[in-house]
Amino acid sequence: MTDPTFRPMPKGIYTPLPTFFTSAEDLDLAAFASHVKFTALAGTIPVVAGSAGEAAHLSSAERTTLIQTARQTLDSCGLDHVPIVAGVGASSTRETVQLATLAKDAGADYGMVIPPGYYAGALQANGGEALRRFFVDVAEASPLPIVMYNFPGVSGGIDLDSDLIVDVVRSAPNVFGVKLTCASVGKITRINAVVNSAEFKEKYPRRHPESEFRIIDGYIDILLPSIASGAAGAISGLPNLVPRTCAKLWELSNSATGTPEYKEAQDLQSRIAMADGFMQKIGVNTPLSLNHEG
Repeated sequence: MTDPTFRPMPKGIYTPLPTFFTSAEDLDLAAFASHVKFTALAGTIPVVAGSAGEAAHLSSAERTTLIQTARQTLDSCGLDHVPIVAGVGASSTRETVQLATLAKDAGADYGMVIPPGYYAGALQANGGEALRRFFVDVAEASPLPIVMYNFPGVSGGIDLDSDLIVDVVRSAPNVFGVKLTCASVGKITRINAVVNSAEFKEKYPRRHPESEFRIIDGYIDILLPSIASGAAGAISGLPNLVPRTCAKLWELSNSATGTPEYKEAQDLQSRIAMADGFMQKIGVNTPLSLNHEG
């Protein structure tokens, strides 16, 4: 039976929202709500308390408040159908599940889980069995659908390979997606070839069978080739600054090859790649940039 409260994970552009603070280092919820509205009305999906949202520096109460504020803001804008992805990764299975439970109660729809990197060496021993077990155990106990998050740069160098990811998806029907911040189009291709095949979906359905597994690219500067390889969208910092442009790239990138629209997508992808590369090179502080623009 279809769950009427379930919000499927859409294809498209996801914005990893920054967390705004006052000069006293308290949450600036007015600024945060304004930014949620700005990015969501442009057609992007919010990611709250992820790595770009300074999750590592937030208390569980602050995470909860941010999710509640995002949900209230979306609903007040007539965007009650838009889901919220919340970062819930922690250093232990127990704490990750606790954060997922709090996130669900606050209004999140999906929990994004990064590998615990403190004991990276031990976790990667024996073919990464401990990592596999971590994701499977979290997914089984979490009240939220889980999105795996591969970001070697902030998880002690742990780089989840396609075989491990597929094995987790096979073992855990509550895993609904993966975010790949590793710039590997080949990994997207390999995962998509397996998990989105008709045979795999019939044999290993998700907990909500009407929802397909989503492979989300972590870099918008490779969105066009990623889509061709099976990506369902991108989670990238650039939509914080130009959400409508990024949403337009998604729209154009789904055009048929050889059409004027696809050529426009190629041109726009080039411009976005240059802008994104410039931001990465100079290390733009997104909240500071947004505050100056506002």
